Amino acid sequence: MKIKILLLSFFFCFEGFSQTKSSKNSPQLADGSPESVGMSSERIARMDNIFQNSVNNKEVPGVAAIVIRNGKIIYHKAFGMADNQSNRVLKKDDIFRIASMSKAITSTAVMMLWEEGKFQLDDPISKYIPEFKNPTLVKSFTFKDSTYTTEPANKEITIRHLLSHTSGLGYGAIDGDERFKAMYKKAGITDLFTTESIKIGESVKKLAKLPLHHNPGEKYTYSEGLDVLGYFIEVVSGMPFDEFLRKKIFEPLAMTDTYFYLPDNKASRLVSVQRPNKEGQWEKFPVTFYDTDYPIKGAKTFFSGGAGLSSTAKDYATFLQMYLNGGELGGKRFLSRTTIDAILSNQTETLFGGEKGDSFFGLAYSVLRANGQDKGGIGSEGTFTWGGYFNTNYFADPKEKIIGIIMKQTQQTKGDNLNNLFRQLIYQSLDD
Repeated sequence: MKIKILLLSFFFCFEGFSQTKSSKNSPQLADGSPESVGMSSERIARMDNIFQNSVNNKEVPGVAAIVIRNGKIIYHKAFGMADNQSNRVLKKDDIFRIASMSKAITSTAVMMLWEEGKFQLDDPISKYIPEFKNPTLVKSFTFKDSTYTTEPANKEITIRHLLSHTSGLGYGAIDGDERFKAMYKKAGITDLFTTESIKIGESVKKLAKLPLHHNPGEKYTYSEGLDVLGYFIEVVSGMPFDEFLRKKIFEPLAMTDTYFYLPDNKASRLVSVQRPNKEGQWEKFPVTFYDTDYPIKGAKTFFSGGAGLSSTAKDYATFLQMYLNGGELGGKRFLSRTTIDAILSNQTETLFGGEKGDSFFGLAYSVLRANGQDKGGIGSEGTFTWGGYFNTNYFADPKEKIIGIIMKQTQQTKGDNLNNLFRQLIYQSLDD
């Protein structure tokens, strides 16, 4: 009897981590004609030439793109090569490393736990990860041996700070401040991705002991805050981070091609990261401080909430459609519409682009202001967007109900202006 009660308790506890039923029942993404959603087929077809010319001119090796309006897929194509060395043609359902596009998914998971009353946004992170207690700032730094002295920061880092990149944490190997590059390397912080046998908790606890760029809340500094929150999700939920995302977001949304590490039967669909060599030919990007093959080889134990996921254009569009639906898709409620509003509200005041900037920063998204809209071809006021390290990019426009995702896997390229042209060509296609 006791065992039965324990099993029932576990079942109900686990069920508490699932999304809820909704009175709404928005359909899954489905194919539709441009005309059915107020867009012009003739005008949307202009993208074909833009993408093919970019491949022909060796600006990119390959590109996949998807456009959705009102929940209908009205453009979904791929051009060029997934891997030039093996002559593998790119397909529209191939899998891309989405890097920092992972941040929006991690933030969504955080806010789902917030909706369950697990914490407050202005709680100090040290309440859940004690190593962050009593943060410090750099007082002096010696480049010769990367030693430094510190002084106390004036406040604790909060969960809101981590979501909005105002915590004062940095980003190690890609940090703009050489002092922090050196400190993070010496401390053994794992940046972005790894094939080594490391877990996020190990790296986050090392990170917690390092000084900050600035006092929490004072500035916007792009950081590993979402990696910290990946571990925070494990602490608060009691589940491994990858399992939480799979059970809470990916499976319910039918995002069947989104993973930290690809299963063997999908590894062949991973697009290679490429760069131009001295002769202008595309070659596989070499191992640097990371190995670009991380999603299909190595220990597969490091679940980076800030940069670790791989996905397809359609999977990520499904995730964004849930946002445009106010937090629901397929009769499942993932977030309240009021929570979506909070996520897309200005969390950084004047810190991200200033009061007159084109955009502000919310909880994991850059959000377009009115003066950004007025420049044309970017989106309506309220459009939210971000991109990834390997040149993937997305935007979602709540006013026009448009989603656009463009996927590439490149480094060290020149002349690639497709992200801007992509949006421009979407908006010139409106015919309603």
